[in-house]
Amino acid sequence: MVEARARHRLGTSRLLGSLLLVAAAGLCTVGVLPASAQPGPGTRAATPLDSIVPAPASVTPGGTGYEITEGTGIRVHTDTGKHHKTKGHKGRGGHKGHADGDADAAREVERIADYLAGVLRPSTGFPLPVTGAAGDDGIRLELVPGETGLGTEGYRLASDAHAVTITAAAPGGLFHGVQTLRQLLPAAVEESTVQPGPWRIAGGTLEDSPRFAYRGAMLDVSRHFFSVDQVKRFIDELALYKINELHLHLSDDQGWRIAVDSWPRLATYGGSTEVGGGKGGYYTKAQYTDLVAYAASRYVEVVPEIDMPGHTNAALASYAELNCDGVAPPLYTGTEVGFSSLCAPKQVTYDFLSDVLSELAALTPGRYLHIGGDEAHSTSHDDYVSLMDRAQPMVTAHGKTVLAWHQLTGAHPVPGAVAQYWGYDATGAQERQQVVDAARNGTRIVLSPADRAYLDMKYTQDTPLGQDWAGLVEVRRSYDWDPGTYLAGVPEDAVLGVEAPLWTETITDSADIDYMAFPRLPGIAELGWSPASTHDWEGYRARLAAQGPRMTALGIDFYRSPQVDWPE
Repeated sequence: MVEARARHRLGTSRLLGSLLLVAAAGLCTVGVLPASAQPGPGTRAATPLDSIVPAPASVTPGGTGYEITEGTGIRVHTDTGKHHKTKGHKGRGGHKGHADGDADAAREVERIADYLAGVLRPSTGFPLPVTGAAGDDGIRLELVPGETGLGTEGYRLASDAHAVTITAAAPGGLFHGVQTLRQLLPAAVEESTVQPGPWRIAGGTLEDSPRFAYRGAMLDVSRHFFSVDQVKRFIDELALYKINELHLHLSDDQGWRIAVDSWPRLATYGGSTEVGGGKGGYYTKAQYTDLVAYAASRYVEVVPEIDMPGHTNAALASYAELNCDGVAPPLYTGTEVGFSSLCAPKQVTYDFLSDVLSELAALTPGRYLHIGGDEAHSTSHDDYVSLMDRAQPMVTAHGKTVLAWHQLTGAHPVPGAVAQYWGYDATGAQERQQVVDAARNGTRIVLSPADRAYLDMKYTQDTPLGQDWAGLVEVRRSYDWDPGTYLAGVPEDAVLGVEAPLWTETITDSADIDYMAFPRLPGIAELGWSPASTHDWEGYRARLAAQGPRMTALGIDFYRSPQVDWPE
């Protein structure tokens, strides 16, 4: 990995600079490529519309596509014709009037346009002003709330000689459409210096919307701590592939990573170390709020996890009263699991959980709070059930949805709870059946099978990072499974989605994250987004190979799997 880190271009990465809220410099004449300048023989062909990752739902190629030139502008339009246009007021419930809502939507469309301009300007060298002026040319972002069939995340992209138009019913769809537009342009568009072009988009129409609502990745910041900037970099990588959930594993035996006012030693003492004895760290409330807002600007929802009743040594070391014997253990910097437990019979345990979950819920606008629940080997079954049954109402009391590892199904999942399945081929039939029974009774499932989706599993025995307890997970194995049929007996409509966890016992920096996450993460993203009918390894490996130059341009030094024919 020394060579990999030497090649890693974190300092020049475009990922953290892609949201450039640059004010549009007045109106412009939006340019159309003249007929005399249309692509001729020997020029670089445009990327086919169906070559992106994740695979789009439907593509109709045809006609002359659009080319971005120095005269191109980015037009924004919000169709509010179906909304009441008189000034509304905020009632006692805080609801905005139609005009206020329309103004918010218009500002968000403009922000997405500014984001797109920030991606395109450095590499093209073009001014690409953002304008609200009417016109049927240029790059056009159209928000049409009444558009049917697209949902809150779907979009339509149409390209012809005059314009490339992205249409969506909600801003999130426009943002996802922008990610598709990036992939339809040459990989050099991701560079931070001016590149030669040309910048052509193939002709035709692409319509797209996700198969599953939940498409996630997890970053374990407890085993090793990662800075705000490192997490933001990861968020940008997720957004490129339309991943919409970032699960942050904020507490474990080796470190507590979020400030809690009512229990301050959790962060200052419990967060003071990490695997191997490093200095650790934690997020202040302001830093966490900043991370959540940054993720939201990329249409990624943060799912915070406080693990319980096991994986709690950092908390037990910070406060002696949380231990059944009243004696605080030393801080832990190893990698063993299953030895720690909150004290289920003590009332202080529930005071502690109530305080922590209350403060975390107040900081987190997202829908979910993850309460762990895995590998509680030092907790008796009765104590486990008692604690998880008492913790769940603490989550729902704050209007949040309970998310927990699939061992929650051994207790009593509350209505609406989500169980995250991390089992693998060696998982026993009884444990699998417990999850199936819960799904049939209304518990939704997020699939993270360890021998398919765990990003910390080694690719091969020679992989310098990671572990192999669930097996070796090459790129094809990571991709070649169907979430809709993976757990026999679980109906597809009970599957909320997929998540790719990255545990960090051996992961210490962004170069390590990139090497283990890529190129497997785009495949998990495709399993969550694309229709089952598009699932084909041979087709996918060709599309993935085309992502190689783009990842390189973004400073992602990925694993060059021999299963994929990467371009030279």
